[in-house]
Amino acid sequence: MSTNDNELRVGMVGYAFMGAAHSQAWRTVNRVYDLPARARMKLVCGRDPEKVAEAADRLGWEEHTTDWRELVARPDIDVVDICTPGDSHAEIALAALAAGKHVLCEKPLANTVAEAREMTAAAATARAGGARSMCGFNYRRVPAVALMRQLVADGRLGEIRHVRASYLQDWIVDPLFPLVWRLRKEVSGSGALGDIGAHIIDLTQYVTGQRITGVSAVTETFVKERPLPSESSGLAAQTDGGSAATGPVTVDDAAIFVARLEGGSLATYEATRFATGRKNALRVEINGSLGSVAFDLERLNELEFHDATRPAAEQGFNRILVTEAEHPYLSAWWPPGHIIGYEHSFTHQMRDFIEAVATGADPTPSFVEALQVQLVLDAVVRSAELGSSWTEVEPALATVSA
Repeated sequence: MSTNDNELRVGMVGYAFMGAAHSQAWRTVNRVYDLPARARMKLVCGRDPEKVAEAADRLGWEEHTTDWRELVARPDIDVVDICTPGDSHAEIALAALAAGKHVLCEKPLANTVAEAREMTAAAATARAGGARSMCGFNYRRVPAVALMRQLVADGRLGEIRHVRASYLQDWIVDPLFPLVWRLRKEVSGSGALGDIGAHIIDLTQYVTGQRITGVSAVTETFVKERPLPSESSGLAAQTDGGSAATGPVTVDDAAIFVARLEGGSLATYEATRFATGRKNALRVEINGSLGSVAFDLERLNELEFHDATRPAAEQGFNRILVTEAEHPYLSAWWPPGHIIGYEHSFTHQMRDFIEAVATGADPTPSFVEALQVQLVLDAVVRSAELGSSWTEVEPALATVSA
């Protein structure tokens, strides 16, 4: 931390969608929670001088730069927050950890298992010097999801038998939607699988406390060519003849796989950007021997819980409105029944990160946990390439020390 022991000076790389979400959280977290350190929004980095200057002013950052290496090297930066596309995660994180900075890196951790392993090893080395690292799977911080995990951990569901998870979007259904960076493997690593599938992989492993041990998968790219975007406008670029220039989509549009968890339960996963009419529909359901629980992001403040130990006449799925002060994260917010939203998950993420760093604890999800998600993503890709063959998932701790 800085010379002021109660201050964490943050430098953020990237200021678009995730950068804006993180900025909102950094601005808010100390105004909501009483924490052992205060976040100071010191420096934001982006490639375009004019755009990053505007973003710094709009989002609340004191300074701005176009050079992430300068940000990492500055002695007045304690935390490096990485909100860039996946192709730069490893380079920035490795440099930050080597400089002794605390690191918060957006998901998925990297574009490849090799990169994720290198980052995890670097995090372990940096930890010995006092630097802490965390991967930003924000949906863990939704209070209803945290309560879901608590119910499972308390044994309320008994033996876990089934896991069902889906994440459905439709933002690229239109074949004329341009070839943005998320549709290029060299930048994003994978498509719907890594972008939104990573979330449900992490959520189910987090909620159940069990890792995925094997998968059988299929993937599909429905629209294989898309118009090239114009760098200045974001619209489709035109050829001299007036028609749109196109390029190949090199990632998956959809991924579906079955899996087995280490406790023996069966699981199904679906991640797609082609579920027409679905904007951001994430759902997880867990079935156990003593009950079931389900979470739906479109009803973020609710949890469905079935307690099979109740008398038959009282059984059925009950709606829990997760807004009570004793529910996870909610003691600092509004009176019961006054709901919260998507942005609060990031505020909760920063709360946990600041608390861990300030007290010398290890924040979660760690880079080891993020590597475990990366190993599942890799197994899904390999299974699909081999024609849905069963593919084992290596335990992250088999080759990397926590």
